[in-house]
Amino acid sequence: MSYLFSAAFREEIAGRCLSFPRIPHEGEALKRSAVALVLVEADDGSGETSFLLTRRAPKLRAHAGQWALPGGRCDEGETLEEAALRELHEELGLCLSPDNILGVLDDYATRSGYAIAPVVAWLDDASALAPNPSEVASVHRIRLDHIGREDAVEFFNIPESDRPVIKLNIGEWHFHAPTAALVYQLRELVAGRVTRVSDLEQPVFAWR
Repeated sequence: MSYLFSAAFREEIAGRCLSFPRIPHEGEALKRSAVALVLVEADDGSGETSFLLTRRAPKLRAHAGQWALPGGRCDEGETLEEAALRELHEELGLCLSPDNILGVLDDYATRSGYAIAPVVAWLDDASALAPNPSEVASVHRIRLDHIGREDAVEFFNIPESDRPVIKLNIGEWHFHAPTAALVYQLRELVAGRVTRVSDLEQPVFAWR
């Protein structure tokens, strides 16, 4: 399946985000955070749509070197959208406006005590991309048609939990929840499906 980066595709995804029946986290108190699922044109000349994925800097105190979406904890009084845009600027040097935001998908509760909200945004021109080296080791454009492949998604069981662990496989790269869960929900949205991801588990190394 092809997802060409175009005004028509933007309109299609915006419509799906608008009608998406978002489920916010309720129940135990968790720290609010937001990440940005930024849709941009692939950088391989294909004309396909991709999203931005980062590799965290190796000297960060938490989750150093892991794959992640740009984002972080909400400051007091911030909306999810404001937090995602602020973090996007701090980590990748990108200045997006509220008009770039298409919608917000489901919260994902992490083992480390966060409720992460994925904010979907569209960026026509990513030429200003400037990763902050203190936070980001590298940034990559992952094509939507690549995560749409059947072999891109893997589920497996672990003895520590009765929930299935999700892993996404993109070539030689592999990443897990929470990032994999959020990207998986985006993949399903792109395919026209509403799929919940709150029951998808993180690997044990990501529980802290």
